[in-house]
Amino acid sequence: MGNKVECPICKGKFRKLLSYGVWQERKNALCPRCLSLERHRLLWLYLHNKTNFFTDHLKVLHVAPEQCFRGRFKKLKNLDYITADLESPIADVKMNIQDIPFKDNEFDVVICNHVFEHVPDDKKAMREVLRVLKPDGFAILFVPIDFSLDHTYEDYSITDPAEREKHFHQKDHVRLYGKDYPKILKGVGFKISAQNYIDELDEDIKKRNCIEIMEYMYGYRKEC
Repeated sequence: MGNKVECPICKGKFRKLLSYGVWQERKNALCPRCLSLERHRLLWLYLHNKTNFFTDHLKVLHVAPEQCFRGRFKKLKNLDYITADLESPIADVKMNIQDIPFKDNEFDVVICNHVFEHVPDDKKAMREVLRVLKPDGFAILFVPIDFSLDHTYEDYSITDPAEREKHFHQKDHVRLYGKDYPKILKGVGFKISAQNYIDELDEDIKKRNCIEIMEYMYGYRKEC
């Protein structure tokens, strides 16, 4: 099988990873064992190298949990781990992220990846995540970003699924985020570190773990 590349999540070693995307345009993207994508492997490295996620007792809210993480995080005895989703029957809590049914300052960590682009009022959803996050906690908030755009693109008159796919890259997306995404989060009250974690990684690590991508990897925190 070879060991040219590896997945840090499942520890699988492969000659190459699978292609992924609508036209299979992303090479070395999908792990054939745990189905992780580039952002998942980046997140795993961030959690291991920059946070106390695997060591301290933490209460975690994971919205729309990814398959490569859900089972692994559930097994971590240091976590009080709660999953939530609008529709999934296997989530612990059914909820709309625009109205999170938990009290203020309840979670040490909130993970919410590739959700805001589906939400009609993303600012309200962001404020809800901020509300339930403890002052010393952090949130992981990936969204698809078009780095050719300086500003996020929204047009609420676009409702046809085919037109949304054309404009926002997917038929169930309602916006296309641009390079201003961290500023949007900062505008609702999140604190953003100066360093993008992906820029800290050695190029050999990026190649080995197949995360040669442009991405914003910050642990967003609450302004205290």
